[in-house]
Amino acid sequence: MNLISLKDLAKKDILRLLDKAADIKKDPDKYSGLMKGKSMLMIFQKPSLRTRVSFEVAMTQLGGHAIYSDSDSMPLGSKETISDTAKVASRFCDIIIARLFEHAELEELGKYSDVPVINALTNRSHPCQILADLLTIKEKKKTTGIKVAYLGDSNNNITHSLIYAAAILGFELSIACPVEHSPQPGILKVAKELAKKTGAKIEVVHNAEKAVKNADVVYTDSWMSYHIPREDMADRVKIFKPFQVTTYLMRKAKKNALFMNCLPAMRGYEQTAEVIDGKQSIVFDQAENRLHMQKAIILFLMGKS
Repeated sequence: MNLISLKDLAKKDILRLLDKAADIKKDPDKYSGLMKGKSMLMIFQKPSLRTRVSFEVAMTQLGGHAIYSDSDSMPLGSKETISDTAKVASRFCDIIIARLFEHAELEELGKYSDVPVINALTNRSHPCQILADLLTIKEKKKTTGIKVAYLGDSNNNITHSLIYAAAILGFELSIACPVEHSPQPGILKVAKELAKKTGAKIEVVHNAEKAVKNADVVYTDSWMSYHIPREDMADRVKIFKPFQVTTYLMRKAKKNALFMNCLPAMRGYEQTAEVIDGKQSIVFDQAENRLHMQKAIILFLMGKS
């Protein structure tokens, strides 16, 4: 089994991962030898702090070994086909994670691998981040009967994975973004079909105040993802400024609303410093929970949980 997208998981799988990650966080020593003698290949095309460190530490603390390989040191998709890379890596390693630009390449890697493949981020999907975020929300509130408001660039991996999470678990998601930066219609269509079974409400409103009204969680992400040219910054700041998370907008959410950003974050851009450094911010709890959730994902895919 692979983890390519959250839509690959059933509701029971997500709930199982949340319970397992919580138990791992509570008693990590109980799981310290479960990956003894196992190796994980980590393929990275994009820069990373949290993803690389959390996965490498996770595998080490589980008793296994992680091998880092960036795109400059391997022939992925250039001198060697992705399918050949998958077949060869499967002969060496027990599990593969990949942080790639193109989602289609990650799907191909998963198709030809004989060992589990984990999506550590593509242009379309970031399931590990959102699973860790769900753990964080569950710790502070719950994952049912809540409203999450997402503001900012919505044609990105975080928004798409949040959409699937809402659809599968049945919570409300309100997305505020410029029209030209809306989620991909195909993903919304699939999610809304899933939502018919769970009662989830997913809407794209293009209005920040409307989105955050009565929200339990206010979430944002970078306006300058890794694939965005630096020369586009000035134009993007102008486009996204109406969707910046400010103290004013946080007051329009519920009084005890939480603020989330998967990091890295730029103060004065997608959110003000007062918000991200304020009492409602849980961004560093989010970051820590990547470690615990990634242990749970590894064990789940390796049949150890």
